[in-house]
Amino acid sequence: MRRSLFFLLASVTLLSAITAQQRQQIDPVVTAMHTISSHDLLEWVAEQCDEKYAGRLTGTAEYQDCAEWLAGMFSKWGLQPAGDNGTWFQWFDIPYTLVYPDCGVSLHLASGKGGTILKNYRYVTEYMPGSTSGNGEVTAEVVYAGYGITAPELGYDDYAGIDVRGKIILIEPESPVSPNAGAEKFNPWFEHSFHQTKLLNAVKHGAVGMLYNYGPIANPNNAYHKDFIYVHVADSVVRDVFAGTGKAHREVVASIREKLKPASFTTGKRVTIRMSTEHFPDGRGTNIIGLLKGSDPELSKEVIIIGAHLDHMGLCYELIPGANDNASAVAVMMGVAKALTENNIELKRSVLFLSFGAEEQGIVGAKVYLNNPVFPLEKSILLNMDGVGIGNSIGANGGRNYPEIWKYVEEANEKYIHRPLSTNFFANLGRPRLDAARFLTAGVPSLSFYTSGSRSYYHVPGDNLDIIKPEIMEDMAKLLFLTVVSLGNR
Repeated sequence: MRRSLFFLLASVTLLSAITAQQRQQIDPVVTAMHTISSHDLLEWVAEQCDEKYAGRLTGTAEYQDCAEWLAGMFSKWGLQPAGDNGTWFQWFDIPYTLVYPDCGVSLHLASGKGGTILKNYRYVTEYMPGSTSGNGEVTAEVVYAGYGITAPELGYDDYAGIDVRGKIILIEPESPVSPNAGAEKFNPWFEHSFHQTKLLNAVKHGAVGMLYNYGPIANPNNAYHKDFIYVHVADSVVRDVFAGTGKAHREVVASIREKLKPASFTTGKRVTIRMSTEHFPDGRGTNIIGLLKGSDPELSKEVIIIGAHLDHMGLCYELIPGANDNASAVAVMMGVAKALTENNIELKRSVLFLSFGAEEQGIVGAKVYLNNPVFPLEKSILLNMDGVGIGNSIGANGGRNYPEIWKYVEEANEKYIHRPLSTNFFANLGRPRLDAARFLTAGVPSLSFYTSGSRSYYHVPGDNLDIIKPEIMEDMAKLLFLTVVSLGNR
């Protein structure tokens, strides 16, 4: 009996020693992970959404104030500045336009004998001001101009057979061939799908205004022409313009896509667009870059980039806070940075915290970084985030492109986080809409995380603090933290 008890006690002692040894190896990372707090993350989202930053439109003084705040937090946690000349910032030129409240869209309707009444459309639900519109008011007949594309190399011209000089055009976004058709069919249409190409083509053909069937959302990713007035409109406006023409909008669009033949026509409707804007051609913006240097002499030359754009819409004409897009991701980035630095988690590889500017103005900040990288691109990977503050599920574009990276995400989720997790193969066709898209085109292995499962508000004032789910941000931060630790030391 005594001998059995002795062996039992010895076994327990041995198991305790092994468990203690395992805890010693595991606990620093797990303990650090648990310091990530939803309260901190929500506080940082609220800070970015504060009115003093005016919606964080890159180029404005308010955006740079927010960038200074973020750099201050990086400095507080002991990151190294990795921008221009030993600063936190990577500077670039970025024109911008401010939108003021005196905006509107009205349809002229016949009333009685030669009379006219105006149908005024509602802000946000039926129209949003063009974020790069010229200033002023225009009243003109509306011409439907399909996708607004002139592509002689494709034998396609939406402006053929119509005269839009002095007119307002109504056009569709994208192109009649979708990226879903595959690279061979879509790529010839790629350049023609850009908002900028469409707007400048309209100006070239003499149009003075545009109803853009896009959203309606705010969108500063467009060209600017001082004499061109435009708005984004909802389906209700499009239906009113088509009413009485003998044509159904949905059928016209379907025909263009099927036959790849324009179906432009004069609608006979008159519309007034009123925009109050001010353009600033000499804006300056920044990326914000903080570095956690790796400990290994060789592996520290390789870098894991954690990316999240800081900017949003600014005022259009109300404040658009951008809580989910993309204050949530910047907050998660901050949570990872704080957990790594304040808990002294040593990584062999370097980690770069890269907060992009001007993502909403054409993915400009990402392009600037790729042209002037802190680390060689061939020694870099990107873990990007865009909209990670809503719902209960975590997803990522590109996991099937890079399964050797994705496996670390899956392992961390299965062991600690336990959220619904999904990924895809990201073909990266179409207009670049994520910072990660530019990195993928440059050959940098990239994942781009998002969350889903509750209502989101895209590029409208409703993207505010009320829709944010702090718990999903906390789990996203913990998942990213564990992934970075695994990748940093593998």
